[in-house]
Amino acid sequence: MTEPPTDCARCPRLAEFRRVNREAKPDWHNAPVSAFGGCDAALLIVGLAPGVSGANRTGRPFTGDFAGDLLYRILAAHGFTRGQYDRSADDGLTLARCRITNAVRCVPPQNRPTATEINTCRSFLRYEIESLPNLRVILALGTIAHRSVVTALDARQAVYPFAHGALHSPPGGFTLADSYHCSRYNTNTGRITVEMFDAVVARVRELIDGD
Repeated sequence: MTEPPTDCARCPRLAEFRRVNREAKPDWHNAPVSAFGGCDAALLIVGLAPGVSGANRTGRPFTGDFAGDLLYRILAAHGFTRGQYDRSADDGLTLARCRITNAVRCVPPQNRPTATEINTCRSFLRYEIESLPNLRVILALGTIAHRSVVTALDARQAVYPFAHGALHSPPGGFTLADSYHCSRYNTNTGRITVEMFDAVVARVRELIDGD
């Protein structure tokens, strides 16, 4: 299956959380969030999960919250977007040789999916990777995204440990690049700065342009 159905019930806790959110905010998306971008992408960005008032509200990955504001600004600076990002799924923004998804497609309580939920949703991530014939780089935002990608590739975590700015060569003929997640919490605590994130995406651009 390419994308989870809108009423996906694979993860009971997440399905119940969606139901509660739907009752409170009936005009929000409140469903699994599909990947964004074309299947001709050379870059696949993998985040953790939809934010409760971001992608869970708008229905587009990294759209409507701080993490998206930063991500799309940096992607635009390096030529991975066309149009203007405006925190809305209908802002007309498109991606250029880039696709964005999450390790977990549904919003989790406290932004913390369980190990079982991550494992359950991995089949969609595996399909994403396998369905991109021009894939050159996977950019994993955070440890959970990194580990889910490595597992989806049937590779060993010990061989490809997460580290901000690291570049790995896992099975598949592409590069796995790591970055701390561009969340407000990480930027507020100084775990990642705009300059640090920009440097990772700049390196990704170099890798793609060098092919």
